[in-house]
Amino acid sequence: MSKPVKKTRLHGWHLKRGANMAIFGSYDMPLWYPSGAKEEHLVVLTRAGIFDTSHMSVVIVKGPGARDLLQVCFSKNLAACVGKDQKPLTPGRSVYGVFLNEAGEVIDDAIVFQIDDALFMVVVNAGMGGGVSAHLQGYSGSRKAAVVDLSDQVGKLDVQGPQAARIISRIVKSPQEVFVQLPYFSFKGHFDAALPTSEKVILTDGTPILLSRTGYTGEFGFELFVAPDKFVDLWQMLIDAGQPSGMIPCGLAARDSLRAGAVLPLSHQDIGTWLFKNHPWPFALPYEIDGRGFTKDFVGAVALQRSDSGQYTVPFAGFDLRKVAAADPAVVLDDKERDIGRVLTCATDMAIGRFEGRIFSTASPDKPVDFTPRGLSCGFVKVTNPLKPGQIVRLKDKRRTIDIEIVDDIRPDRTARKPLANFLGNE
Repeated sequence: MSKPVKKTRLHGWHLKRGANMAIFGSYDMPLWYPSGAKEEHLVVLTRAGIFDTSHMSVVIVKGPGARDLLQVCFSKNLAACVGKDQKPLTPGRSVYGVFLNEAGEVIDDAIVFQIDDALFMVVVNAGMGGGVSAHLQGYSGSRKAAVVDLSDQVGKLDVQGPQAARIISRIVKSPQEVFVQLPYFSFKGHFDAALPTSEKVILTDGTPILLSRTGYTGEFGFELFVAPDKFVDLWQMLIDAGQPSGMIPCGLAARDSLRAGAVLPLSHQDIGTWLFKNHPWPFALPYEIDGRGFTKDFVGAVALQRSDSGQYTVPFAGFDLRKVAAADPAVVLDDKERDIGRVLTCATDMAIGRFEGRIFSTASPDKPVDFTPRGLSCGFVKVTNPLKPGQIVRLKDKRRTIDIEIVDDIRPDRTARKPLANFLGNE
């Protein structure tokens, strides 16, 4: 039986604004608005876009054994995961990683937020709250840790783009204090009295929120969490505050093309029921400095160290905006027209283009004069032969065949990690 279709609290708002809707993760979500996916993609690099991400799931892990439980189940070493110095995760910081099964396959990827010494918030993908909660509970054993699935009980949205901080500063009290010491993958505030933090973030109407310097676009921005009964109000406050800065609502199509260009995986598509190895995301694993062993034991570690699937996931960039349909399915052909794999993701990043053999972004500070990107297809392929950057292969679906280049990175000059102070000047 098919799963019942769910709706976020903004479903009616999306429909009234003419959004093109589609089912994603059992939720009826906007793909794009009348502005179109291209404009929504570009606005995140030039101004700001706002995304309804309340279909994402939140899981709370709390108690004196909470950290130990996450150390066993989560891929990242919470004792050494923050910054270049690999410092421990502490209250107010968050980290990206994956939950694996014993076979080393991905259950889901996630961001873990440490609220305090015995309280963590785990954000996973739509429809995965129950599965990840059950996985954690299955390893809780005698550990004094409670796992609470808050799926559909939290309001969440993203504001992404260079104007994001300025827009948010218009709706929060004491913005100068809020934006002090808020580096990439840090957060302040809470959305529930059960999640108290020392540094509060309060809206001008008195509503508390959790404000996080994270996102899924590769660009500067924030994720905001709020109590569900305040979610629609927060969205409208931001829509109004964003008008002077040219912010527009964005759908899942732009979210997909932005994350593809930023070399970010889509769970259950680019990572999933195969060994989490030979891919562009080694930072999700707790490797030793030499890259051989792990700094801790965790579920799936033995399989990763003992096995090799003989498959390699690599990013690519095309030579124009044409793309293939990954679900067709699309295959990868080598220079002898042999089938060597399949396409996992193929999107079009409309903010990039090629000039004299190099890829530039519309945000590149050294882009050529009068550079106007026409867009390039990009994404990930999973192949049976290791491919090197610069190598040309072909992608083929039932409609077309295109040449693509294997690359280390796709959209250059991304802004997600840049200092927040860079984005708080005059508009």
